[in-house]
Amino acid sequence: MKKTIVSAVFGVVVCCLLIGSSGCTSVDEELLGADGDVLIPLGVDGGGEFPLGPRADGLPGEPVADVAFDSVAFLYDSFQIADSERGKIEAIADYMNRNHDVTVYIDGHCDERGSREYNLSLSEHRALAIRAYLISLGVAGNRVLTRSFGEEQPLDLGHRESAWRQNRRGEFELYR
Repeated sequence: MKKTIVSAVFGVVVCCLLIGSSGCTSVDEELLGADGDVLIPLGVDGGGEFPLGPRADGLPGEPVADVAFDSVAFLYDSFQIADSERGKIEAIADYMNRNHDVTVYIDGHCDERGSREYNLSLSEHRALAIRAYLISLGVAGNRVLTRSFGEEQPLDLGHRESAWRQNRRGEFELYR
């Protein structure tokens, strides 16, 4: 009897693994554009796909000190841009569309909850969601770079919801 139960459980596990892996395609195949660029699906205003672009390495010039933009807030465990936050991104797009010599870094951040790896991934998705929205508003993709910091740069070191709310954000640095 014990042997039959073990065999049945093993069979179920093997079937689940086979079913789970048979329908999967690689991320690269799903997110590759016609020209080979990696794409991210965009879930705002009618959808679309935009190249992810290169990860930010080094600084592209001198910091723009005469303008600053508010951080974009995110809900817990989410990288969806809330309707209430879109105006902040639209203000950046407006500025960048009038100042074609400006490049923006979008820094994604998380609160302390979740593993380091998970938070780095979530903060990257937050930065990429903002990037995709900027591109949909006419900003050239090569002028929008992303960085992810996970939980490493909190604004508030507290361990309560009011602190976590401040730490779930996308921030902007402009360079000329």
